[in-house]
Amino acid sequence: MKKVLFVCLGNICRSPLAEGLAKHLANEKGVSDQFYFDSCGTSRYHIGEQPDDRTLKNAANNGIKLDHQARQFEKKDFRDFEYILAMDAANLSNIKILDQAKQFGDKLYLMRDFDPNNPGADVPDPYFGGEQGFQNVYDILERSVNNFIETELI
Repeated sequence: MKKVLFVCLGNICRSPLAEGLAKHLANEKGVSDQFYFDSCGTSRYHIGEQPDDRTLKNAANNGIKLDHQARQFEKKDFRDFEYILAMDAANLSNIKILDQAKQFGDKLYLMRDFDPNNPGADVPDPYFGGEQGFQNVYDILERSVNNFIETELI
């Protein structure tokens, strides 16, 4: 089983949406038994909270059910997960700071490293925007997560 961790800043918008989308897509493809998905944030801002209401609404509008409580990235996540997918360069940098011995670099990726349309770009944070920003993030994540799952099935 491949263990995958999606990481954003607060774990209430992008990363829980990526987690829910990954679970949904893996289930649709009949490969959910091959993956374990989780998400977290690099900050402590929202520990214990549910995803942002706009994220929940966007997920529901796209047929995705989210069931997640925000948590912060921990050093043990380096050992527990094979893939750590950061939503943007700032979060990737914050994760790398915790890897002081530089042991886990082979597990660290940007989410959009798997986006066929714009590899390596940041997933924009929709927190201060409107509904269209959340849908844009959904579209980016759908492409990226789908491509990630397909890549890992080869």
